[in-house]
Amino acid sequence: MMAVRYEEPNRAARAANAAIRWLAEMGVSIAGTRALRVRGRKTGKQRGVVINLLTVDGVDYLVSPRGNTQWARNVRAAGVVEMGPRWRRKRVQVTEVDDAAKPEVLRRYLARWYWQVKGYVAGLTPESSDEQLRVAAPSIPVFVLAEAEAAH
Repeated sequence: MMAVRYEEPNRAARAANAAIRWLAEMGVSIAGTRALRVRGRKTGKQRGVVINLLTVDGVDYLVSPRGNTQWARNVRAAGVVEMGPRWRRKRVQVTEVDDAAKPEVLRRYLARWYWQVKGYVAGLTPESSDEQLRVAAPSIPVFVLAEAEAAH
């Protein structure tokens, strides 16, 4: 059962995310950012967001450090996303990761992006214990990606 936690971004964070998303859609990655588009679960409209793509041993993951965000809910409902810049987006299948498998992914994510997410990642740090990671895991959606087909 997904623990409900959502750290809503403030106005400054939303403005920064919009700028970084625009750059990602143009093909410019800042510290591993990628443009992600997902169909809205209520509206059916494509929604854009910028994410940090984590690759561990050749496997790509999406982590929602702010918790059960709108984009995470949409990804969960859609099961497929489009990733990459506007001119070469790829459709990618997504599957939610079980809580038991999240601690190592979260540890890797925090090692890379703690400087960016430290204010809203359920109180975790790169030094968090296995137990702290296990306790926080239900409140942090993590998805594994598998390439599907080219977007049209």
